Formats: sequence, structure tokens, C-alpha cells
Amino acid sequence: MAKYEQRLKGNFNELLNWLHKDITNGSSSASYEDGSDIELGDSRVAVRVYERYSLAGGNRVSLNITITGTGEETFLKVCRDSVENYIHKQ
Repeated sequence: MAKYEQRLKGNFNELLNWLHKDITNGSSSASYEDGSDIELGDSRVAVRVYERYSLAGGNRVSLNITITGTGEETFLKVCRDSVENYIHKQ
């Protein structure tokens, strides 16, 4: 599983919207599957799940994004794994 983590400064909503547009417009087979938004005091958490079909692998690949933020401080975590690989690991 590939993973990317990064601390960022900026507007939480702008980052979330930019990621959503970039992912869904980046591939004709990419789709938004599910998500959650949570507010705890002045902190926020957004979770997004995307999928796309991989012609090379002949399978679906999922992308999970978690963004946490307080004010202008944000933390981004992105994980990628194929759905089939996850199911086979269970």
C-alpha cells in the first residue's frame, strides 16, 4: 500500500475541494464513493474514498484521503490500495 502524509498551511475547504476536483477530473473512470465530515470544537476531519478502474491491472483501485485541520494548520494523509488486494488480505 502506498501512503503519503504532509503537514500544510492553508484553507481546509479549499484544499478539500481542490483534491476532489483534481481526482475526479483526472481520470474518466475515477469516482467518489463515500465520505465523512466531522467537527470537534474548532478542529475538523474529512475522509474521502475514491475508486477508479485500472486497465493495466484489470481491477479497481481505491484512494482514501483523510484531512485534519485546526485554523490554517492541516494534515493530509493519502493511502492507495486495490480493492482486491485488501479483500485478499482479510
